[in-house]
Amino acid sequence: MRILFLGDTVGRSGREAAAAALPDLRAALRIDLAIVNAENASHGFGLAPDMAAALFAAGADVITLGNHAWDRREIIPYIAATPRLLRPLNFPPGTPGQGSTVVSLADGRRALVMNAMGRLFMDPLDCPFRGTQEMLARHRLGTTVHAIVCDFHAEATSEKMAYAHAFDGQMSLVVGTHTHVPTADHQVLPGGTAFQSDAGMCGDYDSVIGMAKEGAGARFWRKMPGERLAPAEGPATVCGLFVETDDASGLARRVEPVRLGGRLSQMMPA
Repeated sequence: MRILFLGDTVGRSGREAAAAALPDLRAALRIDLAIVNAENASHGFGLAPDMAAALFAAGADVITLGNHAWDRREIIPYIAATPRLLRPLNFPPGTPGQGSTVVSLADGRRALVMNAMGRLFMDPLDCPFRGTQEMLARHRLGTTVHAIVCDFHAEATSEKMAYAHAFDGQMSLVVGTHTHVPTADHQVLPGGTAFQSDAGMCGDYDSVIGMAKEGAGARFWRKMPGERLAPAEGPATVCGLFVETDDASGLARRVEPVRLGGRLSQMMPA
């Protein structure tokens, strides 16, 4: 199975760049499953229903969220009615929406996609490790599903790495989001799970993690709240990850970064 994951889409620039790139990436890489994190799509904070619909129409099979999941209140009824829009699975019981979904491909293959959120330097939620363990007890890689992917939305690279190693061999891909900076540690772990600490963002890198640098910088100078942060709206770099898995085992054969447009060095899988 060929899987494409695009990191946090930030503001108009990021979501439009991601939507524009998806059809071409799906065709060029013969993608079977495309996943997009869109928790910063609406002015950098949250996701609106029309924006989610546009990303689905562009070719996203699943959209994941994170700590800004509820910043746009109108997403609550939409997420309850949209199984392929995920919020972190370790929100408390009774939270609207769901943290995982099984996608059935046209050829009959099935993929489990999960979204979990870390706790270190983040809002405290239920344990993502135990929540994931419970989910994996119901879906077994290479048996009930052909691939398992988790977007682990977390601040600390240590927590992301610990999570990936904890489930190495039980998932096809663990990819980190939230910090908006693509890390250089993409690899297939010893047990066969592909991993990268952070996929980076789809957004303008002439910024402070996607936000206009003047307002964001002023907060560090003055240590006082100022104007609401606004996304940078220059040309965006589309950042993500490409993974190819073995259909028999569900484990990763290869993992390569994707970076297109904007300011960062370009990378496209062969």
